[in-house]
Formats: sequence, structure tokens, C-alpha cells
Amino acid sequence: MWVARKEIVAPRASGFYVRLDGTLKEMGFAERVWEQCLPHYADEKKGGRPGIDPVVYFKMLMVGFFENLPGQRAIAARCDDSRAIREFLGYDLTEATPEQSSFTVIRQRLPQETIEAVHAIILGALRRHGLLRGKQLGIDSSVIEANASLRALEHRNTERSYWDYVKQLAEEAGIDASDLKAVRRFDKQRSGRKTSNQEWVNPHDPEAKVGRTKDGATDMIYKPEHVSDLESGAIIRAEVRPGNAGDTEALSERVAEAIQTLGEVTGEEDLTKLGKEVCADEGYFALGEIGRLQAMEIRAVISDPQAGRRRKDLPAEDQAILRRAQRAVRSASGKKLLRRRGEHLERGFCHVLDHGGRRRATLRGCENLTKAYYGAALAHNLSLLMRHLHGCGTPKQWIAGVFLALLRWLGTSLAPRSDPDQSSSPKMRARASGLLTASNLHLRSKPGRCSTGC
Repeated sequence: MWVARKEIVAPRASGFYVRLDGTLKEMGFAERVWEQCLPHYADEKKGGRPGIDPVVYFKMLMVGFFENLPGQRAIAARCDDSRAIREFLGYDLTEATPEQSSFTVIRQRLPQETIEAVHAIILGALRRHGLLRGKQLGIDSSVIEANASLRALEHRNTERSYWDYVKQLAEEAGIDASDLKAVRRFDKQRSGRKTSNQEWVNPHDPEAKVGRTKDGATDMIYKPEHVSDLESGAIIRAEVRPGNAGDTEALSERVAEAIQTLGEVTGEEDLTKLGKEVCADEGYFALGEIGRLQAMEIRAVISDPQAGRRRKDLPAEDQAILRRAQRAVRSASGKKLLRRRGEHLERGFCHVLDHGGRRRATLRGCENLTKAYYGAALAHNLSLLMRHLHGCGTPKQWIAGVFLALLRWLGTSLAPRSDPDQSSSPKMRARASGLLTASNLHLRSKPGRCSTGC
């Protein structure tokens, strides 16, 4: 009826989390997090229920990224039923792990500046291992689905719901308003259909905006944005913006904030040595913002979508800005930088959103989403460091490495021997040959180049 604890078999993923915990201890992660969060916690002598350790909070956010968990409830449930994760968090089998409500309490307690300071701790570790130079930066945005519904939209002036508005139009067109399927078909096919963010708002999440998702459907969305290092793919700055926010709005200010973060991480006083080049897609091109970047001595490699329609009678200063921008894009170094942008930025969004559980929002408001998103961003950077130090950046890669090692051992043990008396049967030799072939094919692949994004 009883089993000794030391006789319980360790879970396969525990090896990854043991090395992850060791990596965090080497960089002094817990001590530095306590130092940053101490002003926001009351003294224990004042009484009351003791708060959750902020280190545990950030570790649970890391678990959400590594396990592809979409929300707080899923993270809390996974931490509660996994022995490997319990050991990573520092909880014994007889202790209760934090509930999902603890996420909300700590997130509301810690300001965004503190969370960004914790993110800078991981950036500093990347810098010490040569994975963050900060010379070439890339900026791009993606789309996440908001925790809001189109059916709950209300008109800004009349406060009338969108569904009641569509039903009235359907009745005027001679369609039975009680037939919901017919009303939906009418709303989808009616001429002049427009759902403008200037007219309609979701009262439960005003910052969520109507827009296009990644699959082309119309929904309530937010726009996460990354400023990444194009040599390693490390995320330097992350932000979740409203769905209708323009990419070109205050572009130079956001780039300057990323360079300021690099200066704090690297200790470089001369910020002109950082962020020498910035690359983005053509959606970020605005003549005024390009001019401001050039004035900051930053080489902007951004294609002009209206290059063939630019007027020739522009002021001489604007023409000079355009010429410098065109030379940067057409140069060999500029084309190389654009290829890196497609590699590192798109891969970062794939890891954080599609394989890190952040494609569908479970929170509301840009501030709450940005705080939670920074947890995934620092976990992504930590994954780069783990891949550099240990050859595996996620628990899936760790388990795959163990499986491949087993294949190699089986292939070696089942390989045909030179002695004919000790040779195995033809069936066993064929199996050994197949195992070796499969193992070699996998071992030749580069770390971090998994087709599934893990």
C-alpha cells in the first residue's frame, strides 16, 4: 500500500526543468527578482495572509510558454498535477500550488516597469553569453484574438446592440427575425456592410478593436509587437497594442525605448553604438518617421510601398530622406537584413503565439495583456539561452533528445557484428539499420529548426 518517495520514477521532462532551474540559479534570478519586487510587498510583521513568491509567479509564466497553455487556469492546473513542474517551482508533493486567482493579484500588484526589469534580467544573461549584441534590430507586429465577442458590440452614440440593429435591418428586408440562421446569412451578404471602430465598441473590452485575424476572419483583435535582435532572435521589447493602432504611429519612439532598454542591459552609455540598423516591412514606412530615425543616426531598412507614386516636387529634405531609404533597401547588406527579419521575427511570433499559448487572449485591456505577454517574451529568450547552453530549448526537445539517444543505443546494440557466429538474424539487422538511419536523419538537423516550431 505504501511506496517510498525515492522509489518513484522521475518524469521524463524533469531533466529539462532541472537544467532550467540550474540556469536561473546561475544568473541569480531569484535574488534579483526579489530585489525588484520588494517595494510592492508589505512587511510580514503587519500580519495577513503571506503573499505568493514573485519568483514562483514568473516561473509559472515560463511554464505557460513551455507547455503551450493559453490561460491562467490551465497554467495553475498543469502546475498542480505535474511532479516535474512542482519541483521546478519548489513545491513538495504535500503542498498546494498557487491558484489561478494568484495570477491576477500579483499582476495587479506589480507595475509594468517591474516586469520589464525582470525581462531585462534574462536579456543580461543573453548578453553575457554573447547572444545579444543589439546592433541590428527588427520590428514587426502580429494579431491575437481578443477575449471579446462581435455580438456584444454597441453603438457608441445610441448604445444599441449590434445584433438588434441587424435584426431590424432583416425585418425591413422581409426576413423573419426569429430565424437566426437567416439573419446571419443576411448580415453576411447585405450590401454596404461596415463595422467601423469609430461607431461600434465592445463595452466589456473597449480596447479590443474589430479587425482581421490571421485566417482572414473578422473578429475582435489586439496587435502584439516585437522589437527583436536580428542576430539571435531575442525579444528586446514587447507590447500589446489596440487592434486598430497604426504601425507607423510613434515608430521612432518605440525604437528609442528598445535602444534605451539595450543601454540599461549592456551598460553602454553611448546609445548611438546600439541599434545602428532597424529593419521592418513596408507597413512601417512613413516619411516623417523614417526621417526621425535617420536623424537619430539609425539606418532604416524599410521598403517604400509608394516608391513608384512619389511626387517629384517634394522638398529637398524629403527627397534626401527617400534616397537614403532606397539605398539602404537596395544594398546587399539591406537585403540580407530583410531576410533576417523574415527569419527571426516570424519565428519569434510563431514560438510565442502559436506554440506559447498566446494566440488567443484570456485577459482584457492592453496593460494586462502586455504584462502577461512579457512573461512569454522572457521565457522565449530563456529558451534561446537554454538551447545555447544545453542544446534543447523546450521540454519537447529534451524528450526528443532522450528518445534519439535511446534509438542510437538500440541501433548500436542491434547492429550486425563482424563475427558470423554471433551475427543476428536478417530481421534484426534490418531493424537496426532502420533505427540507425532514422536516428542519423534527426541528429543532422540543426537545433531550433524544428518544423513544428518547438
